[in-house]
Amino acid sequence: MMEKIRQIWKVKDLRLSIAFVLAMLLIFRLAAHVPIPGVDALALKEFFAGNQVLGLMSLLTGGGMENFSIVMLGVGPYITSSIIFQLLAMIIPAMEEMNKEEAGRQKVMMWSRWATVPISMVQSYGMITLIQNSSGGIIGGFSWMDKLAAMITITAGTILLMWLGELISEKKIGNGISFLIFAGIVAGLPTAIQNLAATYDPTMLPTIIAYVVVAILTVVGVVIINEGQRNIPVQYARQIHGNRAFGGASSHLPIRVNMAGVMPIIFAVSIVMFPQMAAQFFQNAKSVWLSHAAQWFLAALANQWVYGIMYFILVFGFTYFYTEVIFHPKQIAENLQKQGGFIPGIRPGRHTSDYLYATSNKVIFTGALSLAILAIMPIIVTGVSGIPSMTIGGTSILIVVSVVIETVKQIEAQLSMREYDM
Repeated sequence: MMEKIRQIWKVKDLRLSIAFVLAMLLIFRLAAHVPIPGVDALALKEFFAGNQVLGLMSLLTGGGMENFSIVMLGVGPYITSSIIFQLLAMIIPAMEEMNKEEAGRQKVMMWSRWATVPISMVQSYGMITLIQNSSGGIIGGFSWMDKLAAMITITAGTILLMWLGELISEKKIGNGISFLIFAGIVAGLPTAIQNLAATYDPTMLPTIIAYVVVAILTVVGVVIINEGQRNIPVQYARQIHGNRAFGGASSHLPIRVNMAGVMPIIFAVSIVMFPQMAAQFFQNAKSVWLSHAAQWFLAALANQWVYGIMYFILVFGFTYFYTEVIFHPKQIAENLQKQGGFIPGIRPGRHTSDYLYATSNKVIFTGALSLAILAIMPIIVTGVSGIPSMTIGGTSILIVVSVVIETVKQIEAQLSMREYDM
């Protein structure tokens, strides 16, 4: 461990990249503590403490929502926009063709950035209205102009985080959006530990032990899933040029059990909270049937087993969905054929593409199922033991461990590249 740290410190570019990422995260943390005026901070904290869904959202934004800060929405709107355009790319052939070229991908990313603005405006309006309609007078005397100014400020904060995330991604030591979510979760750990120490009671010992056991199992499970892969043998044809022979080497094509990394969890959390947010927004509606429908929906989702089933399906489905976005068997088969490579027993071209697609689906099924089980494991323990805080804790651990593993891998890859160059 210390040897790796010394190697990182010796490489100037890598050292500067890590320092730059830390500086961006510091800006994010400072922004999370810049509040929008006109809000009762104490009443707002109590409101979030009594709502598990909003508590999870605040946790993922590093307390930005709980503080009613300028970055209270975090990178949620950008994630929603990305999901929309990735779905459109799978439905619309023209967008699918665009994603095959770098210029096309850049254009789709630009559209995603543009779409983040109206999504942020809508979500900020919904959050302000939801908090304004809650009991306790959290927001007092907000005129339409005040509300519009707050919406614009919150949207600008989201765009700032989107920009910071892209700057972090450019340093190639981790996904910028995942880094920001990771930083938000880690920032809440000292407060959680402090609250636990302040309210500790000997009767809480079984709860703490259960939490530690689930945390250890989650960490071990995430490491196993992220490190697992299936190696497909690849043989390169022997070529003769003049009196020299080239090729004929054997290699392998790794297919990871979890190619999607932490993104299915982030996508699932973003989506699973949306209907609850909408229902909470409409439960005080003037229309009686709409108010009753929203209250019924909230009561249904208050059941941990219903919530767990929905969460399981979303994580499982998004693992397949995101893998479909980043893994392209047809392109891999074409590249192998151009390089004179082939899978023993499989004909080059379409047959290789079909084989890779079928194999990846079998491998990904294991990864998707395992990731979904790990995601709902804290919910199962919550239902059995009655520990309400474990659902939030389990999701946080899952995201933190996945981001750390991915970051370590990218740093090691950069170290290997520099050793090779030397």
